[in-house]
Amino acid sequence: MVGQKIGIVIHEDVQALDVAGPVDVFAEANGFLAEDVRYETVLIAADHKPVRASNKMRLLPDLSFAEATGGFDMLFVAGGPALPDAEADPLLTEWLGEAPWRASIYGSICTGAFALGNAGLLDDRRATTHWQNAAQLAMRFPKAYVEPDLISVRDGRLVTSAGVTAGIDLALALVGERHGPAVAVAVAKRLVVVAQRQGGQSQFSPYLTAQADPTSPIARIQDHVMAHIGRRHTLGSLANLVGMSTRNLARHFVLETAITPHEFVERARVDAARMRLEGSKQPLKSVAYDCGFGTADRMRVVFSERLGVTPAQYRASFRRSENGGADP
Repeated sequence: MVGQKIGIVIHEDVQALDVAGPVDVFAEANGFLAEDVRYETVLIAADHKPVRASNKMRLLPDLSFAEATGGFDMLFVAGGPALPDAEADPLLTEWLGEAPWRASIYGSICTGAFALGNAGLLDDRRATTHWQNAAQLAMRFPKAYVEPDLISVRDGRLVTSAGVTAGIDLALALVGERHGPAVAVAVAKRLVVVAQRQGGQSQFSPYLTAQADPTSPIARIQDHVMAHIGRRHTLGSLANLVGMSTRNLARHFVLETAITPHEFVERARVDAARMRLEGSKQPLKSVAYDCGFGTADRMRVVFSERLGVTPAQYRASFRRSENGGADP
């Protein structure tokens, strides 16, 4: 007797790991669960034809859209590298539009969020996606509240995850929510992954998410900020650097990078601090000062708001074999 039915929607050029990661989490969880609450995972596509993943692996759907009418405990659409730039698939969009009525929990893995957006399911909701595509998701679906550096986001019954392997994190979180942290930890150990990843999407970088034309004044500002991360940077000081008015700088910066100068500076500070926390034993107050936060308290506030963890918690996730004391 199967207790919980999971549906994962697949499509041409789907990211295979977006599918296999969550499937393996739910399958491994069954080894720690009573029979009446075990998971059954099915793959859903427009029809029963094999789907070619982006790595050329062939996936065989269990159900067609016509057959997958509802009764799911959880329903996710997997991502794929082509989704952010592809036109909306009318069959997928129409079927996903009914997701809130087909499942108790529904959402996406990685760039599957774009398919949710096409179906109108991100309007006025918090969501996330792969770090490279977060700005694009926000621009394409302006009614969505995109969280660019969270591993997963829960907004009521809607759940979305960040890039690729973050689907594993999301599945572990849902298993832990339903069956307790001990089960989630046991599954994580079986899969040799971290049960609860600390911090945000580790690949995040302000250069990668807010690149400007390398010959433009905006790029000069970005280079200057990164080279002098510990200094105080104001809109006025940055405008003087490139001989622009503050109004013109603010406008051109957003046009070229899709974020404000203030947002770029704060992202750059977080990125610089993260690298120091990952690779050094420098005291928190020194990291905060060198990266322009001023105080450890201010750095703690910014980390908590942006990454969902404190600097000390973030550093702890990289100290797998150390037993050192707390940072001063």
